[in-house]
Amino acid sequence: MRQLFRLIAGIVAIVVLSLPAMAADRAIIILDASGSMWAQINGKARIDIARETLKDVLAGVPDTLELGFMAYGHRSKGDCNDIETLVQPAAGTADAIAAAASQLNPKGKTPLSASVKMAAEELKYTEDKATVILITDGLETCDADPCALATSLAKDGVDFKVDVVGLALSKTEADQVRCIADNTHGKYLSADDEDGLKTALIDVVSEVTQAPSSQEPTPPPSSEEATPGINFAPVATLDESGRAPPDDAGIAWEFFKKNADGSKGDYVRTEYGTKYSGSVDRGDYIVRGTLGLAHIEMPVTIAANAVAQPEFDFEAGFLDMKPIHSEGQDVDGSAFYEVTLPNGEVPNGYGELKQFVPAGTAKIKVTIGAASVEDSVDVTAGEHVDKTVVVGAAHTSISAVYTEGSAVDNGSIYFSLQSAKKDTQGNRKEFINGYGPKVEWDVSPGDYTLVTTLDAARVEQPVSFKAGEAATIDVDLNAGLLVTTIGTSDYLQVLGAKKNIEGKRVDYGGSYGTDVSRTLTAGDYHLLLKLENGESKEADVTIKAGERNEFSFP
Repeated sequence: MRQLFRLIAGIVAIVVLSLPAMAADRAIIILDASGSMWAQINGKARIDIARETLKDVLAGVPDTLELGFMAYGHRSKGDCNDIETLVQPAAGTADAIAAAASQLNPKGKTPLSASVKMAAEELKYTEDKATVILITDGLETCDADPCALATSLAKDGVDFKVDVVGLALSKTEADQVRCIADNTHGKYLSADDEDGLKTALIDVVSEVTQAPSSQEPTPPPSSEEATPGINFAPVATLDESGRAPPDDAGIAWEFFKKNADGSKGDYVRTEYGTKYSGSVDRGDYIVRGTLGLAHIEMPVTIAANAVAQPEFDFEAGFLDMKPIHSEGQDVDGSAFYEVTLPNGEVPNGYGELKQFVPAGTAKIKVTIGAASVEDSVDVTAGEHVDKTVVVGAAHTSISAVYTEGSAVDNGSIYFSLQSAKKDTQGNRKEFINGYGPKVEWDVSPGDYTLVTTLDAARVEQPVSFKAGEAATIDVDLNAGLLVTTIGTSDYLQVLGAKKNIEGKRVDYGGSYGTDVSRTLTAGDYHLLLKLENGESKEADVTIKAGERNEFSFP
């Protein structure tokens, strides 16, 4: 759930960040409701995450704040004009915004430029100070230049800015959206990072709430020249040489009571910021510093008339892990990764991983569909490491025909991809399966057995896949339909035409009436009809491939 939490934290931070600074100003929140918002993070749709987070955040907004709400892509597909102001900017709109967000049904395109322009105009940006808060998980899809628009709005506006939250965007995508914030002197915040994102956003929020925006940031205090009220100013480093993490890396400082035996006791509080400095109650603590996925704990004593400046050496490097389907392709956002870190933790998520991690060897497993690959990467403290993991998957599309020219359009047809060889018990390992007239899978290259089943018709065939290649397979069932009508309480049993050496026939199962339709491999069969009155009838029938074979008992 870490990834889900960081998305929530991203939205919370940007909205709350904008509100305190606006005081008596007016703002509009724009929420992306395009079709891609149904994509999931750890089993939860992005739109649901956004709805719930907005509801929680807006519950704490002052009633005096004039806030509006706009969405796009929620009413129709392929319509670049599908933009709607759902709540006009006014005081006390928190409940109305939460209610409007709960009714959105993502389905359409992403008109970023048009929506930002509409929001600016509704806020009368050329006359009054105005702020737009844009939450999006995609790029402009309506043939417009959001960067140029942002420049124009900033030029014409009195004091206009756009703060942008990018949900699950790749670095390339983020760079294309970031200009909206940069060109209007707003803030861009990514919701693709782990704890580093969360702490960076809350760090900015704390700076805004602790001091008026017109003041210069308070520099970290030193032991020689302490700022009144400041008694804790930790120093963060990435390695033994003292290399510092970037200011926007984001660090969480968790305080726990220190027990008499030196162990970690009850949780006390959490502060945020790579260059945090603040006031903490006097006492003995165990402080846990968290930089992305790297952690370090150490005892800290907060005393009177002194500034504690402990150095936290995280021994961490920055890992940018890019999973791709096959050589030459872009990052695959559907790729699921698990990274086993040197500290034993195993974070997971989808798409690109961009985070500080403990130095050492990290083991990586990436899965796309039924295809997976394992790799490793060495991370050096203080260094930036780029790692591309090529899954080398093959993409296959599978369908079936009763016979050539007669496609199967039956949702109950079942495909199962299994190992090429059987184990000592005579069983095959299954890798992936699916129902329906057509299935599409990503699989690891290699040799397999494809098992296709429709009622009593079953086909096993060897298949092979090569990395990065697409394969289309049409399974020939060589089957037809047996269609007959019997009494409501009668039972029809389908048997093999010939008896084995023990005098028994292969049993293909039975059905109760009245209208019976069975899919059978082409060939000869023996039918046994058990009547309601206890009597029975028998008959032989031949099934032809691709045909509807109708039969009536005499």
